[in-house]
Amino acid sequence: MTDLAGHFGVHPHQIQTWKKVLLDKASSAFEKPNGKPEDKSANSAELLQTIGQLTVERDFLARKLGR
Repeated sequence: MTDLAGHFGVHPHQIQTWKKVLLDKASSAFEKPNGKPEDKSANSAELLQTIGQLTVERDFLARKLGR
């Protein structure tokens, strides 16, 4: 524990705290939050729209700057 603390520049007690939290909550690390299925379609459409807009803006600016 002391070697790890020295290597990462933290107090040994902090590493013990992190270990305790990990052991207490490790099983929930792979669960879906709130048990709700993810709605990827709405988020994907918004992201694709933003990508398209940014691409148009980038191309416009590149033409105006002569690149």
